[in-house]
Amino acid sequence: MRQNPRFTLADVAEIRRVIDANPWATVVSAPEDGLVASHYAVLLDDDRDDLTVVGHVGRPDDAIHGLGQREILLAFQGPHGYVSPGWYGDVPAVPTWNYTAVHLSGVPEILSTAENLRVLDALVARFESRLPDPRLMWERPNDAGFIERLESGTVGFRLTPTKVVATRKLSQNKPAETIEVVIAALHVEGPYENAALAAEMRRAQDARTGGGA
Repeated sequence: MRQNPRFTLADVAEIRRVIDANPWATVVSAPEDGLVASHYAVLLDDDRDDLTVVGHVGRPDDAIHGLGQREILLAFQGPHGYVSPGWYGDVPAVPTWNYTAVHLSGVPEILSTAENLRVLDALVARFESRLPDPRLMWERPNDAGFIERLESGTVGFRLTPTKVVATRKLSQNKPAETIEVVIAALHVEGPYENAALAAEMRRAQDARTGGGA
């Protein structure tokens, strides 16, 4: 991902927020026979306060990616959407796409069986906990044998990135009043209504202006 200094996201807390809110990641590696990509849920490591993440891949994706042997890239996509030039008023303009994205790169550590089980348990708990009657991994009708077979078909990993590229392109190159117009337009019912992107733009704008204080 090309890094434009104007749109660089460098705050670790904000990068963690983006990852936490958008855990469905694209896993990319470059083996000798060409690029390969997979898609998995990846979580921040609860034991760390940096950008270390944990996850798993299903076999044989571990072999396809050479997991633990070569660098992988994890791409997290935050809120994004189309911005019409018509929203800028009667001025020369072209369409654009606003977005937030985080790329983490490095060689992952392969987890032990016990660690992988903890990660799988955490993944289930993360998403099931939102339901009124959650089905957690170790609850019946699941039994230990079922969970062990499940775990054996996966390979857990921990990635402490050696390279981080994070971008928040949210119209920062426009005047404040134009940003407010775009935010308002994203709330208008229609083909490009996008409350999530509007909220991300509001958050970034408030951070720049102190409006969220």
